[in-house]
Formats: sequence, C-alpha cells, structure tokens
Amino acid sequence: MVATLLPPRIRRPSQALAVSCRGLTKEFIQGEAKLLALRGVDVDIPLGELTLLVGPSGCGKTTLISIVAALLDASAGQVEVLGRDLAMLGERDKVAFRGERIGFVFQQYNLLPALTAAENVAVPLLIAGRPRAVALARAAELLEEVGLGQRRDAYASQLSGGQQQRVAIARALIHQPRLLVCDEPTAALDAQSGRTVMELLRRVALQPDRAVIVVTHDSRVYDCADRIIHMNDGRIERVESRRRA
Repeated sequence: MVATLLPPRIRRPSQALAVSCRGLTKEFIQGEAKLLALRGVDVDIPLGELTLLVGPSGCGKTTLISIVAALLDASAGQVEVLGRDLAMLGERDKVAFRGERIGFVFQQYNLLPALTAAENVAVPLLIAGRPRAVALARAAELLEEVGLGQRRDAYASQLSGGQQQRVAIARALIHQPRLLVCDEPTAALDAQSGRTVMELLRRVALQPDRAVIVVTHDSRVYDCADRIIHMNDGRIERVESRRRA
C-alpha cells in the first residue's frame, strides 16, 4: 500500500540543501537569435522536502531542472547539487554523478514495452552491471513498496497510466538517488491516480537525506508540497512555503 500524506515537518535551521543556484543563466542560440531561458535564478531547495516548480509554459521550469539534473550546462552562474559544483564536473563525471545521485521521472513514463514491470524497474541496475537476479529482486521490492507487487510480471500495455507512472518512479529510485526530479508526473493521469503518485513522491521526499523536485501545471497537487517555487519569464517570482506546524 502507498502511504497516505504525512503532516509536513518543521524545517530546522541546520537542514542541508539539495540544490543551491546563484545567478543561474541559460541562453539558447536559434539561428541568429538568442533565447534567454533563465535570467539570473537564485534559489535553494532543501533536503527532506517536496518542492514544486510552477509557472506558465516556456517560463524556464524544464530548463532549470535539466541543469539541476546535470543534463544541460548553465551559460553563467553557479549551481551546486548535493554539495557538488556542477561546473567543476567533466562530462564523464556528470554521467557518473547522475547515475549515482539523481533519479529522473519523465512525463511519458518511457517504459520498454517488451519488458515486464520488474524488468523495466531493473534496467538501471542491469546497465550498471549488477547481476540480473540481484537487479530483479530489488525491482520486486520496490514494486511492492509502490503498491504494485502483484503486477511485477505485467507488461506496460497491461497497466493503467497511474500504474505505469509508479513503475517509472520505482525505476528512478532503484539506484537509491538522493535527488528525484520529476517532469509533469501527473499530467496524463486522472485525479485519483495523480494523487496516488504525489503521495508516493511525498513519502520519498520526507526522508532527511533526499529531496524531490516536481515540475507541474496541476494545481490539484499543490497541497502535497512543502514549498512551491513560482517561475515566470526565466526568473523566480516568489517562493511559497507550505509547511504547517
């Protein structure tokens, strides 16, 4: 069973940061034109919290999480993730860093149709060279944790959208990342499935050595967040704390 929402905890002053950005800028070149996607972003994201990134389409949300996840390089500024300055990492180091510390959940699930749920979840460990039996055993444990233990042998076509998203989350968690980044995880889900997915993400985020960042347009899930970062035109407009005593 997926745990129900837990009451938010009081943030302690000593709480460590998962992400710290200062003066973060990202520029894209389109022909002879320059597009400024991020315009001097300053933001801190603590460990032990679920943070939502919200704002209109094209405001820079996906660009920001792509830089935080070490998938894109910033044009200027500094970004530290889990204590590492990403600008100091070479490409090979970034690949290793992502593989060890960051999990990414895509909007479209990206499950492999020829594989079972357990095999899909096990893919990151198999790529890393772990024995198949070990990877599948860990996958089965995670599927049990997300409420899909009885569906581990089902193929993607046999799962609902909410079930496929939970498989995708389990896959992102199998290498035990400290930072989980999710791009519109409830966009294609009905209200109940979306709620179940957000409750699962919140349970992950409440662990003191982990953080979850969710890009969303879904206002139905705002009450799941510890904080909401509002973006507009490549800038942080305001940060809203949702923690309650």
